[in-house]
Amino acid sequence: MQAIWQNIWTGLTTATPLDQVNLVLGVIGVGLMIRRSLWAFPVGLVAVTVQGVLFYQSHFPADALLQVFYFVALAWGWWHWVKDRGAAPELPITKLPGRGRVLTLVIATAATALWALAVGPVMHAVMPWRDAFIAIFSVAAQVLQARKNIENWALWAVVNLAAVASYWSAELAYTAFLYAIYLVMGLVGWRVWHRAMRGAAV
Repeated sequence: MQAIWQNIWTGLTTATPLDQVNLVLGVIGVGLMIRRSLWAFPVGLVAVTVQGVLFYQSHFPADALLQVFYFVALAWGWWHWVKDRGAAPELPITKLPGRGRVLTLVIATAATALWALAVGPVMHAVMPWRDAFIAIFSVAAQVLQARKNIENWALWAVVNLAAVASYWSAELAYTAFLYAIYLVMGLVGWRVWHRAMRGAAV
């Protein structure tokens, strides 16, 4: 256990300034999203820009390209939350219908398989299915979050849980620790949004 905490501490203290900025922005962005604050969007836009730079510098072009999609989704979400709230204080939280949930899972699963089989070999991915699952389901979660569908938190929980298990098994305690933080925050966000949705329905 001491070695694990040492690994985490080393990761925290030896990370580059840009990595540390990325972590701080990520935590702040998720915290603001839990509170349904519009400030989550500009913070998120900066965060994915920083992450894109980090991936590009580390020679992960596919991951860097994903940040472009996140940037577009965040920008659209910001516009949607403001424009479509009408005279209400905020855009209401909504649930996907059953068909929408099934369609989301089918499309995300198919895209995961396509990514793993087509993109993974090209990028020489060591764990193509893991990488594809985390990337594609993160994209789906980001879209649902931009739409303010409560199901986004369920997808983030699955993504973060998979990441924690994956990095822990690879003995990357620091990375697993970071995803564990996002996992806990995501579960809190799920609960807070659910309460807010129920309160608005009363």
